[in-house]
Amino acid sequence: MVRWEPGAKERLRAAALDLYAERGFEQTTATDIAQVAGVTERTFFRHFADKREVLFDGQEQLQAVFVEAVSKASDEAATIEVVAQAVASGGSFFDDDQRPHSRTRQTVIDANPGLQERELLKLAALARAVASALTDRGVSEPKAVLAAEIGVAVFGVAFRQWIAVGERRSLGVIAKDLFRDLTDLTSKA
Repeated sequence: MVRWEPGAKERLRAAALDLYAERGFEQTTATDIAQVAGVTERTFFRHFADKREVLFDGQEQLQAVFVEAVSKASDEAATIEVVAQAVASGGSFFDDDQRPHSRTRQTVIDANPGLQERELLKLAALARAVASALTDRGVSEPKAVLAAEIGVAVFGVAFRQWIAVGERRSLGVIAKDLFRDLTDLTSKA
């Protein structure tokens, strides 16, 4: 009988990412991941609904960080400033130790159209959550949706820059720089 060991979820996540990067997502099964992690397939499915979710686990926590930042923002802040603060706060979710993992994860996603679609769905859910938090603050729906969509777009660009080889800035700093660029784009020169 196999003895239970702590950290199964983390081992599953690490094994999956290694296998996806080595073999490809489609060529890797939940059984393969479980074997490499030293657990049963049943244990895999206790932690993840399917092999895609290994890559998207934690999305709810990221969404909570964004929504909390919106709800805690100053009442005097302009809507786009609130969104900029939310996106910058998302940087706390991605520390420098996660950069190599995030690079590999993104490489796996970029190589698979189904995973790209899944990521877009997760980003759309993030935008809806931010828009809802903005409407809770009294922002009209069209403006809330527009601001949230802009925020998620900036987050996506910031994330891509953050995982770039050689990048040293934090995700929050990159996001702040991009919002400054956005202001420049919308200002009359």
